[in-house]
Amino acid sequence: MAKAILTQDVEGLGGRGEVVDVAPGYLRNYLVPRRLAQVATPALIAEAERRREAAERARREAQQRAEETAALLRRTVLTIPHAAGDDGRLFGSVTAKEIVDAIREARGVKIDRRKVRLEEPIRTTGTHMVTVEVAEGVTAQVKTIVTPES
Repeated sequence: MAKAILTQDVEGLGGRGEVVDVAPGYLRNYLVPRRLAQVATPALIAEAERRREAAERARREAQQRAEETAALLRRTVLTIPHAAGDDGRLFGSVTAKEIVDAIREARGVKIDRRKVRLEEPIRTTGTHMVTVEVAEGVTAQVKTIVTPES
């Protein structure tokens, strides 16, 4: 068996950066010519390990930043003025873009408007809980108060 470092994901074999054992002919005749892998030397194995550790460290740091941002957003109360009638019904509705703009103004945090989860559009004045996805698997409930414009 020959050792190879995969340069791309190969179905049934492994993911990019993994060190795998393969038949020498498979490595020489299929993986290397298609640039799917390279022959593993001790130096390349060490470099692949360093790269994998750096990627893991970056992923952990990004997850930690997302958790901190979510904690900040959970403590945030947004006030959004919107045109409304006397009965408290809005003329139109509060959109995800308005919520994102209010978050940016209140906390200076940039969030993609597609990450704001509204079960249904906000069409009345009052207090509403809005779910914001900060990162993969990290969400925050943001208290949003919609007030009539004066």
